[in-house]
Amino acid sequence: MIITRTPLRISFFGGGTDFPEYFLEHEGVVLSTAINRYCYFHANTFPSRLVDYSIRLSYSRSELVKSISEIQHPVFRACLHYVGINSNIELHAVSDLPAFTGLGSSSSFTVGLLHTLHTVQNDRVIASMLAREAIHVERTLLKEHIGLQDQVAAAYGGFNIIEFSKNAEPRVRHVGISIENLLYLQSHLLLIFTKIKRRAQDIEKDKLIAIKKNLAQFDAMKKIVAEALKLIETKGKLDIVAFGRLLHESWESKQKLSNLVANETIKEYYSRGLKQGAYGGKLLGAGGGGFLLFIAPPDRHQHIKRAFPGHYAINIKIGVPGSEVIFSTPLIHEL
Repeated sequence: MIITRTPLRISFFGGGTDFPEYFLEHEGVVLSTAINRYCYFHANTFPSRLVDYSIRLSYSRSELVKSISEIQHPVFRACLHYVGINSNIELHAVSDLPAFTGLGSSSSFTVGLLHTLHTVQNDRVIASMLAREAIHVERTLLKEHIGLQDQVAAAYGGFNIIEFSKNAEPRVRHVGISIENLLYLQSHLLLIFTKIKRRAQDIEKDKLIAIKKNLAQFDAMKKIVAEALKLIETKGKLDIVAFGRLLHESWESKQKLSNLVANETIKEYYSRGLKQGAYGGKLLGAGGGGFLLFIAPPDRHQHIKRAFPGHYAINIKIGVPGSEVIFSTPLIHEL
């Protein structure tokens, strides 16, 4: 039996500049962190000659199939084919939070599944390999219209600056934040679920169709990353108010990329958080729904939560490790 755990992420600044449509011409940069909410995979092997199926899958539904081509779930189908496992395998996927909520869960799923399958085959994997393979599966095999930051965040973990250029793989650098400031920032983070789930691809397509028209907004969001990094890597105490205001500024720019980023409900929710004492925030992911992130004093968190009755609210830990094997016992190898 093998169990892997792969983190979800929050992207503070620079989202959108991780798309090849932008960074191949202008270079991109993102400030993001892995968080302590995870996608888990449990894998085992079995002698399929004893039953009438060769592959067993369990996620929000179950599949019992005789071949990869029969699999309905596109990521399971693509990853099994890519790694070369076509029988005698059962895989179970569960996640701490639902998909399509702005936390990079789709890419965490792909990274975690690839890590699990490689471990089943006793392959040695490193973060750069997992990120590269997940990008290939999602963008090339599945032809999904997504950026590159989520796969990197899931594979590497940590609190990072991720740089994108046309001449190299994404470059990952852990930010130089003190433990005191990391905990201080962490204590100010609050996530509120909007109860709206959406598929990021449609929103991202709309943003990038008019990339030349939106170039000034992309450039502005990229510039904010450098300002945020100066705050994060200060030798003194983090100016959390300034950090929150930068997040607000970035969110304002992001809304100008597409009318699909924020509807009137989202805008009202965001305003509600500010009225309850948040310094700033943003809607995580592509937009349209999912989780709102607020930067707010800890003593205002309960006030913000009360302003969203019936909504799921969570505090998180940041900078957690990337995809990892958390349990492993010998398998029956009949693959």
